[in-house]
Amino acid sequence: MDKSGFLRHIRQCNPVLKETFKPWLIDQRVVGWLRPRLADSLRDYPSVFQVSDNCVELNPGLTDFGARSTSLAEISLDLAKRGLVSAPMGELYPVTPGARKDAMCVMDRAVAAYFGVRAFGQHLNGYVNTDDGLYMWLGRRAKDRLIYPGRLDNMVAGGLPWGISLEDNLYKECAEEANIPPDMAAQAVPVGMVSYNRVAERGYRPDILYCYDLELSPQFEPQNTDGEVESFVLLPIDEVARLVRETDEFKLNCNLVIIDFLLRHGYIDPQDDEYLDLAIGLRQPLGKGLSFSR
Repeated sequence: MDKSGFLRHIRQCNPVLKETFKPWLIDQRVVGWLRPRLADSLRDYPSVFQVSDNCVELNPGLTDFGARSTSLAEISLDLAKRGLVSAPMGELYPVTPGARKDAMCVMDRAVAAYFGVRAFGQHLNGYVNTDDGLYMWLGRRAKDRLIYPGRLDNMVAGGLPWGISLEDNLYKECAEEANIPPDMAAQAVPVGMVSYNRVAERGYRPDILYCYDLELSPQFEPQNTDGEVESFVLLPIDEVARLVRETDEFKLNCNLVIIDFLLRHGYIDPQDDEYLDLAIGLRQPLGKGLSFSR
């Protein structure tokens, strides 16, 4: 793989699959993908899961949102005790074959990652227009973070749990991560989304990130309030682009959000050799590379 260039980050987030994942179905609709070892362990819970050679199905007797969610919460705790998944975090994510509104139940964020459930997040680009050109605020992740400690991050970035609107969650993340007040956060402009299908240590990750741009005054300086960010730095956009293009300083999916920003603001030109592949590659169909047939 190339050691420089923008496109390599999209390829890292969308690798060619070299292992098998078994589909997880609810009401005959695919809601996740599991590694075979974890799928086989679910045979120990016949009242909740029906495991066959080619898929895992939630017991059809669990017909409502609450019953499904309760059963999954109980099994998540047991799987964690057995060391098969991480301990639950107490943050619920939707289990859905489509949009968040189509959720068929919920399960803990930490466990959902092992079940290949599509996850939703929100990332915000904070930028400043100056006499010297455009600058972007970046966060440096705290060194005690479980994932990508010490790496660069978007100014505001976080998961989108169940039971909260996109607007309210964005306000919450802005306050926690950068001490941005609600009236300022309300000026954030939704600019689309990026999607990818990553294979991580915990499992298959079909993720969607809703993206936002927020123009800030030169006087504003972000301050972290939840301990997840070690420091902030304001850099010229050309230097931000260089860091993405030539280094691996960023948390992996943050590269995609910045590449999207660079495309939309004209810092990656349509004449660039990677332009078309970048524009198409930022929005991958979820579940790409996987197939299921009975």
